[in-house]
Amino acid sequence: MGFVRLEEFRERPERDIKKVVCVMPAYNAELTIEKTLRSIPAGSVHEFILVDDCSKDRTVEVARSLGISVIPHETNKGYGGNQKTCYDAALAAGADVVVMIHPDYQYDGRITPAVVSLLKTGTVDVILGSRIRSRRETLEGGMPKYKYISNRALTIFENMMLGQNAGDLHTGFRAYAREVLETINYHANSDDFVFDSEFLAQSVYHRFRIGDVPIPTRYFDEASSINFRRSLKYGLETVKVMFKYKLAQWGLSKSSLFKDSARPSGSGGV
Repeated sequence: MGFVRLEEFRERPERDIKKVVCVMPAYNAELTIEKTLRSIPAGSVHEFILVDDCSKDRTVEVARSLGISVIPHETNKGYGGNQKTCYDAALAAGADVVVMIHPDYQYDGRITPAVVSLLKTGTVDVILGSRIRSRRETLEGGMPKYKYISNRALTIFENMMLGQNAGDLHTGFRAYAREVLETINYHANSDDFVFDSEFLAQSVYHRFRIGDVPIPTRYFDEASSINFRRSLKYGLETVKVMFKYKLAQWGLSKSSLFKDSARPSGSGGV
């Protein structure tokens, strides 16, 4: 692959960002929603949408008391299913940029304005909040050692398969330009945690540009996390996604994951 000339970067126009929507896929986040909301600088987001996946606590009531738009699921649809509702709602609300943050206060929302500014330049289309700036910071922040090791191994493998160089491909803080969500057929994705890996593979397949920024993270009892068994399942499913991507890239697969979205441009689909 050849070098990209500087003038080619300069030719990319800035995005006209009129509306930023922050979506929060929630499950039992009653104790952390307000802290997450307050961590996002005032004025950097125009609308907050929380999708509740049948929480067993007061997540819905607390979110509504904070003035957040709430969409409650009638049945538990899983982490991926929750994000599908989030993105449908954000597109329907007219978002030019969609920021996704877990409402468990694990991720520092203060980086939101910087992320929106980067997307505005037009030099990137997808931004990931990287928890892995250094090994010491990550482990001192509370990430379990087995999660750190598995994250590093899986991220290195994915970067090789996708031709990327991102620091953390398994983060719960992500931001997308509208055209990414309008193009990717995310409704074909899993309703489970592997949704995120599928979405990144789809982003690369459609030639969207991925960038990342360091984000401080916190690990504590109320922060969401999956156990070792589910982490192992997620890792194995992610590996499968990478091979599906390569087959699609080589023209040897007709997987629905890598087809264009059936949603017409400008529609939200909800």
